[in-house]
Amino acid sequence: MPQTKIDLYIYLVFIAIAIVVAVILLFAVFLIQKNKLVNEKLKTQLEFQKKLYQSELSALRGQLNPHFIHNSINAIQYYIQRNEVSLSENYLSKLSKLLRLFFEYSRKQTISLADEINLLNNYLEIEKMRFEDKLNYTIHVDKSLDEEDIFLPSMILQPIVENAVNHGVFHKKGNGTVTISFLEQNNNMLAITVEDDGVGIDQVLQFQKNNRKDMRVSSSQVLKERLLMLKESKLWDIEYNIIDKAEITSSTGTLVTLFIKNLVV
Repeated sequence: MPQTKIDLYIYLVFIAIAIVVAVILLFAVFLIQKNKLVNEKLKTQLEFQKKLYQSELSALRGQLNPHFIHNSINAIQYYIQRNEVSLSENYLSKLSKLLRLFFEYSRKQTISLADEINLLNNYLEIEKMRFEDKLNYTIHVDKSLDEEDIFLPSMILQPIVENAVNHGVFHKKGNGTVTISFLEQNNNMLAITVEDDGVGIDQVLQFQKNNRKDMRVSSSQVLKERLLMLKESKLWDIEYNIIDKAEITSSTGTLVTLFIKNLVV
């Protein structure tokens, strides 16, 4: 073979090897960058899951309100002292059931609408025993809703209802009513309203200021943080609004609206 052809052949082999090496190097760089992005994404997801877990834990702590437990025990003792055994036993039975539901549902990320309503009914029954005729409540569920087939973040409504009872109705002179409604909106959106005819947000804040309440994180703040985390998870589309009814009507009280849609169904 002539020398010129040999030199050309060697040159072409060298070029081919160089191209193969370059492709391998580029592919290696691509894999390194891809793994780096995957690791960063995984790290971000783990950080988010950690924050979500912390918000869930804070929400559970907020729901197991020590004042609620303390007031319930005092109510049971009151019935016992008055020798009203059946009432004390009924109260204790309802409280035990509620605490069991708290711990059972706290282990779940989502629960059915039926379970959420069951929890609210149990909570409100206990509060009604404590407040007696001062507290009334109603729960309305749209007939088109399948309570067993609709799921939402676990125990998301109890802090809202608790605020309506203890901050709205409690400070009102005379009887008060808490109304909870579940309605189906377009695009599988669930609309929830929690309404009370109590003193309203402004008066509650003024009352707390005058009585120099401590500045610990309230259940409302914990709820807002949890709702934000749930929305950032891309699993839920959530809108939360709270207004003083005096701003839009001639009546007093607070109106909370919550729109929830599961984005993965």
